[in-house]
Amino acid sequence: MSVKNGNPPDSFPSSAAFDLINETLAANPKEREAAIKTAQGIFAFTLTNEAGATESWYLDFKKDGVAGKGAAPEGGKADVTLALSEKDFAGLVAGTANAQRLFMGGKLKIRGNAMKAMKIEPILSKAKANTGVKAKL
Repeated sequence: MSVKNGNPPDSFPSSAAFDLINETLAANPKEREAAIKTAQGIFAFTLTNEAGATESWYLDFKKDGVAGKGAAPEGGKADVTLALSEKDFAGLVAGTANAQRLFMGGKLKIRGNAMKAMKIEPILSKAKANTGVKAKL
């Protein structure tokens, strides 16, 4: 399943991270199960690019352990929504930005279960290690 955004490829370059995360989860059932067990929720990401356009993607760690396009899987609802710039998301996935610092600096907005939001950074870090996201973003 592709989670491409349908916009020109350069409008949301870090959207490739969702494809890489999806591929990693599909290729590693044990990692997928561990992520589901750790996170136990649906995480939506609303990214804003430099032109001011917004797009949403989700990571479903409640049931299937997949990434997808949109705010939540069909029939589902995100437990937490993280809104940030596309550039800050790329930094978060690449490990050059810290979610807590982004939040404290007003660059990351969280709606929903804020405690659950803290569970996503270790999963993104593991995805970075397994996919080489930094090199591809």
